Amino acid sequence: MRWRAGAVVRSRPAAALVLAAGMALAAQEPARAQSAQAAGEHVDVALVLAIDVSRSMSREELAIQRKGYAEAIASREVLQAIDYGPHGRIGLAIFEWAGDFHARELLPWTIIESEADAQAVAARLLEGESIGQSRTSISGALLRGMALLETVPYQAERRVIDVSGDGPNNQGQPVTGLRDAAVDRGITINGLPLMTSDGFAQYFGISDLDEYYRRCVIGGPGAFVVPVHEWTEFPEAVRRKLVMEIGGLEPGSPDDPWHDPWRQREDGTRQPVVPAQFAAAEPYDCLVGEKMWRNRRDLFYDGGR
Repeated sequence: MRWRAGAVVRSRPAAALVLAAGMALAAQEPARAQSAQAAGEHVDVALVLAIDVSRSMSREELAIQRKGYAEAIASREVLQAIDYGPHGRIGLAIFEWAGDFHARELLPWTIIESEADAQAVAARLLEGESIGQSRTSISGALLRGMALLETVPYQAERRVIDVSGDGPNNQGQPVTGLRDAAVDRGITINGLPLMTSDGFAQYFGISDLDEYYRRCVIGGPGAFVVPVHEWTEFPEAVRRKLVMEIGGLEPGSPDDPWHDPWRQREDGTRQPVVPAQFAAAEPYDCLVGEKMWRNRRDLFYDGGR
């Protein structure tokens, strides 16, 4: 497909795993979701938010994430984007992820069509606390997101996985295989790479994480990346990203409420929205995270020899 990002690595076994996981999750759907499915409720988008809680982030940074997502979901801009949709409602599910062994549900499939709905979701996010977990498996997050979308209880015009993270995949299946499996199923993947230089992120991250996400993680029609360089940028980045995903907007389109894909900030800098890579001029190593982890593990066990 023309809009697929990065190198194409087919993964039919991964797709089969998604179906199996989806069937297992179907038996766990709450009564609300089951009744909505029976009624054939329509939504403009079925959106999964996959939030990184790897230990490279501090407790304070994890709290900023929670608050940022809560504020964005209940914001005037996001509520307007929902209201402008053909159906005026979205389906939302949220989970935290780290290694491929960790996925913690924060919100099961839930309809948001009013301010009261959005405020209830925000309150749910704020009442809990995120706990850092080991490793970084973006592929595991995509697998979980696909499983959720396989069992979405609504009739959705679009299906989207919104994945955040502060480092490359270093555990689980190669990320490109899961990306391609999702795109093959008509799912769009957007990225929120956290490129902050504080905490442990500087030891486990890479300097071009936005390019990694663009070339290795995102895919599907209209896929894009919104990089975050400072934690002060986070609330606006999430809000903008949700507005574009809910409205199905292309980065920099006239309908984008921010218009300029490099919107000018108050401090004079600009926050980019980077579309998916259409054709890579140069090859990119999408296994960089796995190699970094292996090199550090070997250094530790070999005593530096």
